[in-house]
Order: sequence, then C-alpha cells, then structure tokens
Amino acid sequence: MTAPFTPPSVGRGATGIRGIARASGALAALAALNAVPVVSTCGPLRNRFMPALAGQGRPGHIALTFDDGPDRRSTPHFLKALDRGGVRATFFLLGEMLVRSPGLARDIAAAGHEIGVHGWAHRPAVLRGPRTIWADLARVHDLAAHILGTPPTLFRPPYGMFSTSTHLACRALGMRPVLWTAWGADWRRGATPQSVHDTVMRSLRGGGTVLLHDSDCTSVPGSWQATLGAVPRLLDTCAERGWEIGPLRDHGSTGLYRP
Repeated sequence: MTAPFTPPSVGRGATGIRGIARASGALAALAALNAVPVVSTCGPLRNRFMPALAGQGRPGHIALTFDDGPDRRSTPHFLKALDRGGVRATFFLLGEMLVRSPGLARDIAAAGHEIGVHGWAHRPAVLRGPRTIWADLARVHDLAAHILGTPPTLFRPPYGMFSTSTHLACRALGMRPVLWTAWGADWRRGATPQSVHDTVMRSLRGGGTVLLHDSDCTSVPGSWQATLGAVPRLLDTCAERGWEIGPLRDHGSTGLYRP
C-alpha cells in the first residue's frame, strides 16, 4: 500500500509570505461582507449577466465537468467510460480526496483530461471566514501544483456558492472561477441513469457546461453509479444534436471572467 501523501506547505518564501499577508489583510477588511453571497450564486442571473462565470462557450460545444474526486472506488470507471466515448472532460478535485489519491489525479491528467480544484473541503464559503477561505484555496492550489507539476487555473466553489473573500482569493491565486449551466441532480437519493440524463437535457443548450459528480463522498452513497450509467446516454444525445463534447479548455468561453 502506498504511504499517505504529505502535502507541501503553503509558504512561498519571503515574497510569498508578504503576498499572503497582504491578501489576508484584504480578506479581513472584507470580513463583514463575507457572509453575503454575490449575484453569481443565483443561476438565472449568472447565466444572463455573467456568461463566462456560468461556463457559456461556443454554441456547438458542451463542456463536461465532474466534481468531488479523485475517488479510487469510482473515478477509474468514469475514465474508462470517457475513453470508450473518445471524450475528454474537466475534473474539479477536492483537496481532501486529492491528498489520498495523488496517483489517480496523475492518471486523470495523463488520460488527457483537464484538472481544476474544488476547494480543500466541501464547505460553503458563506459560512467560512476570509482567512479560512484563503488557507483552503491556497492549500489545494499548492497541492495540485505539486502533484501535477502545473498550477491549476480553474476553481469551482462547493455548492456553487461564492463570497467576497472567495473572489479575492481566486484573484490572488490566479484561478478562474467556473460554475455550470446544467446539472444532473445526481447526488440525490433515488437518482437513476435516466433521471440524471433527463435532468441535464432539460436545461442544456449549445455552449453549456454540465455539472456531474464522479464521487459520492459528499452525496448519497452509491449515487456515482447513476451518474456513470448516464454518461453514455448523454454522449449519445449530444452527438445526435450535433454538439461536440470536451473540457472547458476547448469551450471557447464568452469572455474571460475574472473575480
């Protein structure tokens, strides 16, 4: 059995420490606003007024994304399904899962998929303080960079919830936040491959971004199996509609959203 991976420290030398101090000070100054979600949390407003944040891309393309991995029980099955379909996707990894399975994260990247981060722990930003948010994002950012050799440039907040501090931390770490335009509600009890497929397709339009989960670590146990069963159906339906499927890096987002 491989020994547990010990994450690197968040420190970046004297310059980095000063940068962290400045960022932390700025976050502290905004602490009173931290618990107030910004407009980006509201899907309809986000889709209309912040299309890049919502993941709107070129009309003939669909960005396929997965949250909450890497999970040794389930993620390899998704990698096989995507490989059979000849499709690449974007995986948003949780630090708590990444630290357990660094080799699996490398497998995801080696298979040609794009990797973003989903925070260290799956907790809503509006319930956390500015310094905690900074530490959370810096920790997973540094761990992913250490494991993969390249710093992540994409971030998706747990539950899709932002705070002022989240936006500021993303800017400081050079990460672009991306949410979604359609989801499969695959975390719910009773989800089936058909329900996941149908829920996605009810709101998916050309240029959209799909949110699914390759792990049940924050969902109903075993829910990933419904998602896995839905993947081939979704690929077929998108092909029937003439949509190309791929990662966010190929999505051609409308503009470049920066917090």
